[in-house]
Amino acid sequence: MARDTPVQNSTAADATQTLPNLVTIVGRGVPSNFEISVDGDLEMLADDPVAEGTVVSGGVAEGAIDVGVQRFRFSGQMANVRLVDWNGNEAADSASVPTVHVEYGSAER
Repeated sequence: MARDTPVQNSTAADATQTLPNLVTIVGRGVPSNFEISVDGDLEMLADDPVAEGTVVSGGVAEGAIDVGVQRFRFSGQMANVRLVDWNGNEAADSASVPTVHVEYGSAER
């Protein structure tokens, strides 16, 4: 018996098409906090964002990073990035805050 409408599973290719942009936050070995916001949808590329210490709600992600990398896919444009080190010093005043890389139209998943 045939179905009336086919069922399609979501794939990495589907996510790349709907969330074509990538932002990567790279820790520098110093505990730091970050907040990113976009004017579209935002999704963290992690099995468990809570285990990573990151909260994603709508187009905003807020979290902490010490070492390693956290990646997010998003649609639209980057609206804001805020980085502070463990002393509360912002990016312009601290060489210890994480680095942020934004790639528009990235096919990486």
